Amino acid sequence: MAILANRVALERTLGLFKQSFNLLISRNITASATSSSSSTAPAAASAAASTSKKPKRKKKKNLFEVAQFLPNWGLGYQMAKTHWTGVSYQITKINLYKDGRHGKAWGIVHKEGVPAADVPKKISGVHKRCWRYIPNSKGTEETKVKAAEVQAA
Repeated sequence: MAILANRVALERTLGLFKQSFNLLISRNITASATSSSSSTAPAAASAAASTSKKPKRKKKKNLFEVAQFLPNWGLGYQMAKTHWTGVSYQITKINLYKDGRHGKAWGIVHKEGVPAADVPKKISGVHKRCWRYIPNSKGTEETKVKAAEVQAA
């Protein structure tokens, strides 16, 4: 009885092995057949491949990744979250951690371009990936005036 049970288990295992081996062989045959047919029509294959690829989504930046490209880490420049309308922060202070991508930031709230408060406030959500630089801010106007003075002199 035990010998018969072992033989049945062995035949079942070999049967599964043969089936998986046959699947591998059939996949290799179909892959080689498609590669030979695609070599006969490379224009059709490239057109199909280009339509099936989706463009990579651009990774948004947190406040520190935006500020690192501005002079003096963005102090004096205005930044806002992408979904905010009419609200921005003028950066007054940044405490940066060692990696350069994290930290804390303080700024003065601006509503419709006018300062809404006199005292800087800690900015919440600085690590969220939705920050953008406001190009027509006071910081850019000051640099343009300084550049004009240098050219005039």
